Amino acid sequence: MDRLVRHCYEKGSDSWKIIKTDVLVYQRVPYDINQILQYSQKIRDNLTTDLLTKKYREENATNPMYGHCYHATQAMFYFLDTDTLVPYRAKDWRGEDHWWLTDKENGFILDVTSDQYYTIGKEPPHDKGKPAKWYGFKGRVHKRTMVLMQRVQRGLAFFEPTLYSF
Repeated sequence: MDRLVRHCYEKGSDSWKIIKTDVLVYQRVPYDINQILQYSQKIRDNLTTDLLTKKYREENATNPMYGHCYHATQAMFYFLDTDTLVPYRAKDWRGEDHWWLTDKENGFILDVTSDQYYTIGKEPPHDKGKPAKWYGFKGRVHKRTMVLMQRVQRGLAFFEPTLYSF
């Protein structure tokens, strides 16, 4: 079992104080083509508008992958049992950041939400991509990613993921 820990902070008089902690206990899976295909589909099947900020919801109504690239990519990054995947980011034709994973050993691009481009006759901005650090304070995992990961692994025969806060 693996664990993702996400602290919530509050600024004190002289330092940041942890006020809440979210923990996801989940199962990593082998980095192979079968798991990539299975988990890519499971991630896509669990992308819902509650995982989006308001600015992405209107276009997402007609383009269901739009706005989901960050948490979908981060979920895949944590699910796959490998240290060769690197998060990449680039601006697309409308100036929005798009996220995906690239294998640093062979250049393989793993883009769970690339259909947001292909379905409207566009290409993802992979040719402009650069390695990127995850967004967020102290590089912590996003809560939306943790929720998505729990949904993806819920009901699998081998494991029941647990997301709890304290």
